[in-house]
Amino acid sequence: MSRLSARFARLRAENRAALVTYVMACDPDRATSQAILDNLPAAGADIIELGMPFTDPMADGPAIQLAAQRSLAAGGSLKVTLEMAAAFRAKDADTPLVLMGYYNPVYAWGPEAFCRAAAAAGIDGLILVDLPPEEVGELLPHARASGIDFIFLTTPTSDESRLPTVVGQASGFVYYVSVTGITGARSASRDAIAEAVARLRRHTTLPLCVGFGIKTPEQVAEVAQLADGAVVGSAIVQAIAAHAGTPQAVAAPLDLVRTLAAGVRGTRK
Repeated sequence: MSRLSARFARLRAENRAALVTYVMACDPDRATSQAILDNLPAAGADIIELGMPFTDPMADGPAIQLAAQRSLAAGGSLKVTLEMAAAFRAKDADTPLVLMGYYNPVYAWGPEAFCRAAAAAGIDGLILVDLPPEEVGELLPHARASGIDFIFLTTPTSDESRLPTVVGQASGFVYYVSVTGITGARSASRDAIAEAVARLRRHTTLPLCVGFGIKTPEQVAEVAQLADGAVVGSAIVQAIAAHAGTPQAVAAPLDLVRTLAAGVRGTRK
């Protein structure tokens, strides 16, 4: 059983959803980023998405765009991201770790070699926001051979004819982008999320995690009643940016994660 499957099985037994947290590798610097990453599970993160810094993060809003710029300025790269993942995995054998980003750095590394390196670093899943299912053929077989789940994005515009193509190749979980647009944008209504989750469940038995526009413990709690996981990224990245270089550089984002984690606990009867 993969780490992702094991984690969702455990959460089902606990009758609660996952808190999925996103941080950018090497933001605002490698040491601070590693300290935040290493302590996310203790703060309440059930699954961690680790951002791969890239020069043109077209699906991301200003918060994560700036995080990518800080990371690159601090020496962040795909190689450094995998080194940080390996350091995390040496201390934590159980928490699922998912790489999230764009295909260009992976393509430049080489799909087969990258998947081997990612697996060796303890990566459990991949989210590549600019690689649609029709173009995944050169990467997906290598990910599967390396035991890495490939997580596809679905959106409000994914219609009934397209959903089978998207979710049919997915594993680990399905990520529902709850709003059209970029990360950190407006939030979807509860009714819209409930309708989308019900529609997706007709097409897949994989766990469903909802992200984009989820920022507060109240929003996390709302999503946790409807889906298998709530994804928070921009709010954590903004907390990292706000406290970079201060004595609270590590503690402040982790404190935010603790409040978010409370939102996924006790929300289901």
